[in-house]
Amino acid sequence: MEQLGEVEVIIQGEEERNAPHCPHGPAVLFQVTCRGEKSGKRFYACSACRDRKDCSFFQWENEKVSEERLHAREEQNRLKRPSFSHSEYCLRFREFVSLPLDQRRFCVDCQLLLLPAERSAHASHKALSDDITVARLRRPSLLLRALENKKSNAQYLFADRSCHFLLDVFSGLGYRKVLCIGTPRLHELINIRSTEDKSNTMRSLLLDIDFRYSQFYTRDEFCHYNMFNHHFFDGKEAVEVFRDFLSEEDGNKVVMVADPPFGGLVKLLGQTFSKISHTWRSLHGTESGVSEMPMVWIFPYFFEPRILDCFPAFTMLDYQVDYDNHPLYKHGTTGRKQSPVRLFTNLCPKDIVLPKEEGYRFCSICERCVSAENRHCPECNACTSKNGRPWRHCSECGKCVKPSWRHCSSCARCVLPDHRCGQTGCYNCGDPGHKHKACPLKHKRNVPSATGASKHDGDKHMAWKKKRKGKNAHRKKKKKVT
Repeated sequence: MEQLGEVEVIIQGEEERNAPHCPHGPAVLFQVTCRGEKSGKRFYACSACRDRKDCSFFQWENEKVSEERLHAREEQNRLKRPSFSHSEYCLRFREFVSLPLDQRRFCVDCQLLLLPAERSAHASHKALSDDITVARLRRPSLLLRALENKKSNAQYLFADRSCHFLLDVFSGLGYRKVLCIGTPRLHELINIRSTEDKSNTMRSLLLDIDFRYSQFYTRDEFCHYNMFNHHFFDGKEAVEVFRDFLSEEDGNKVVMVADPPFGGLVKLLGQTFSKISHTWRSLHGTESGVSEMPMVWIFPYFFEPRILDCFPAFTMLDYQVDYDNHPLYKHGTTGRKQSPVRLFTNLCPKDIVLPKEEGYRFCSICERCVSAENRHCPECNACTSKNGRPWRHCSECGKCVKPSWRHCSSCARCVLPDHRCGQTGCYNCGDPGHKHKACPLKHKRNVPSATGASKHDGDKHMAWKKKRKGKNAHRKKKKKVT
């Protein structure tokens, strides 16, 4: 692997049906190009997990797999499936809500609603028993433990502020159906609104890879789903639920809103959302005259070029999305003052009114709402800021840039003042033939890095980390004793 170069995903057509399966559904085809070689080698890997510690599946494209290995793989996939089917989870939920309040238990360790006959098997586990009311069960995202592995689940949940804003926008634009992809909290609030207000006819269908939601929702409300390969784990039955939801009987318009893990491959997500749009169009697109399904893709603003490669008609809005359980992307003293997460959509920006009380204003020239500090640039004829702060126009670049950047004549573009001119490859060793992740020397501290760090610097850093770790351990021990 010392000669490892660039790895890219290969978007497949009909042949993807023959792709091998891991516990997360059909694997994705990748190509790795080694240094000094013109053609790359192709292999299959998990679509949902970027770290092989989370899913170790790997197979070369033309590799012949023995029957014994195929059997072992199928057995492993079976063991990774949920303990119950969706239908069984629904039956369990009905039995659970029929129990008296003092008899309801939720196993925190297993993340499972417990029936009376199962309590003895979970006796040594931590359990919740206080006020598991029907109202609380309507908000399972507050009951379940969030999965926060950045390289697989990354289950960060919308703040209620962002949810209510989205619902108000959809309702104002006349949408009565919301396809929620990886947005469990939005799905919850839609259900709660419809329960509390009988005149509210908005419905939603949640597609999520977290099967735990099968415990709380019927088959018409939730599908166990992988957005990176458009895979429904419950097969044709779930696909039919999905297709029925996309139909627009009685004028019930559908909009899709997706909040993927930020570490996910944009190319794969774009392919999935294109398939969803194609399914919607095949159902009624010719009648409506609209070529693309109404969509909202929630992602950090710095992915804008990649998203526009997938959907050129999309516009990035200035609205900043916040999360309750993200360490940075939220309001308050522990988060950033401004979240980098934005809405990418094919809805008309002029029709989406951003809340004035949060500092957004309407630009009459751009005909859309922008953040308070996003100034209109006469040279660019646009409100150009991406991060919510004022940008400045560089006449040499012919565009607006971040105020901290300076124009470098050697690089012929605006960059950070302390950048290294001509640095386009690995910032660890300076080799232009690969990136940092593929650097064969990144684990060797005796090799100078691109920032000039030496072995001595690395030793000092490791010593500092050990010293700090020792201090923290002492504090924890002391706290435990007292």
